[in-house]
Amino acid sequence: MTARLPSLNGLRAFEAAARHLSFTQAASELNVTQTAISHQIKRLEEELGIRLFVRQNRALSLTPEAKEYLPGIRAAFNDLRLATDRLLRQDDDHVLTISTLASLAAKWLLPRLSAFQEAHPGIDVRITTSTSLVDFKSGGVDAAIRYGRGQWPGLRADWLMADQMFPVCSPALLAGNKPLKKPEDLADHVLLHTSPSNDDDWRLWLTAAGLTTDLSKQPGLSFDMVFMTIQAAIDGIGVAMGRTSYVRDDIAKGRLVVPFEITLPVDAGFYLVSPDGRADSPKLSAFRNWLVATAQDKPEALTDAAAPARLGRF
Repeated sequence: MTARLPSLNGLRAFEAAARHLSFTQAASELNVTQTAISHQIKRLEEELGIRLFVRQNRALSLTPEAKEYLPGIRAAFNDLRLATDRLLRQDDDHVLTISTLASLAAKWLLPRLSAFQEAHPGIDVRITTSTSLVDFKSGGVDAAIRYGRGQWPGLRADWLMADQMFPVCSPALLAGNKPLKKPEDLADHVLLHTSPSNDDDWRLWLTAAGLTTDLSKQPGLSFDMVFMTIQAAIDGIGVAMGRTSYVRDDIAKGRLVVPFEITLPVDAGFYLVSPDGRADSPKLSAFRNWLVATAQDKPEALTDAAAPARLGRF
């Protein structure tokens, strides 16, 4: 004879209260009153004929029987959530939502994305931009392209690319009346900054070039996004500190040039980050394979043909 299952509401109340060890927090999570939680737990205990909680003053603890019961109940609710999530996501199997930084999207990802769409016409890619960490549990975002050192607990991080940083400017500025042949000549030019995200770039590069960091403090222009800083350099407003990912295409197309040989490696890089549980879905696997291959493709953008001086590692 199959045992009758206890009340689902009672089980939900038990799982939440056991997780928080608080009827109050369980009530808040389930959007009911504390009295309702108490009644549901009492009814569940009567159905099971087993005491589940020990109530002592303001403390709440599990009985030995409840501690043994809880893992199975928690696993069951987990399975229900996953099954429901899979059911609701079936219609969205063709939709892939990627979060990334606005500047990386504008200067690197979007110009290349048509190649993925041509290779995978059945996948509808949606790009969302944000500087905030993605909450994958809330749904809506399948993966994120993020900058860092690849250490995000509970997430799969696939290496994409690293950057070098170096000054860039428009060809017109380089050919102008003010010389820009050696790093010291920067003192006569407007420096373009991205603040606050890349505040240290100029200071670090000037130090690597053997110059005083006071140059980075001279009057200039600041923007809150990298692609705006790069656009100002393309427009001839001043000299920007470029990073490979953001300026490679503009250099290749002659919109920017590199006036000096000194480049500085950046100590972090870009990763494709995705939740472990969904990292191997077909649509995300297809995007990951394409993205990694695209990021590792090194076009001849930073050469003498695109810049007045060959870049060298400092």
